[in-house]
Amino acid sequence: MGETVPKSVATLQKGNYVVIDGVASIVSDTQTSRPGKHGHAKVRLTAVGMIDGKKRELVMPGHDNIDVPIIEKKNAQVLSINGSSANVMDSESFETFDLKIPEELKAELKEGNTVVYWEILNDRVMKQIKAE
Repeated sequence: MGETVPKSVATLQKGNYVVIDGVASIVSDTQTSRPGKHGHAKVRLTAVGMIDGKKRELVMPGHDNIDVPIIEKKNAQVLSINGSSANVMDSESFETFDLKIPEELKAELKEGNTVVYWEILNDRVMKQIKAE
């Protein structure tokens, strides 16, 4: 499993990354309920999986910690394109692997392009095409 750091749930905001059920997710909404007479504030967190797009919800005390994935941004060169995936080579390790091409990049992506991809937990996600 990739690297994570614990972070207080109460400090998270929309757009932050969290790990829920072992899946890297993007926070889409947080709501904090006021503490009761004897209690602690509860945080209701809604997040969408980065890879699978599934919605996940979590309710926990605001002072509890949640895992936040460490995202590594790396470059790779596109060797070949096969349908909706591209075979790429990492610019530093020279490892070759396939990356799914996001819809918004399909029209522009060509062999020889350099792309930026993120490594999160055990997933790799193509994010953008680097300008030459």
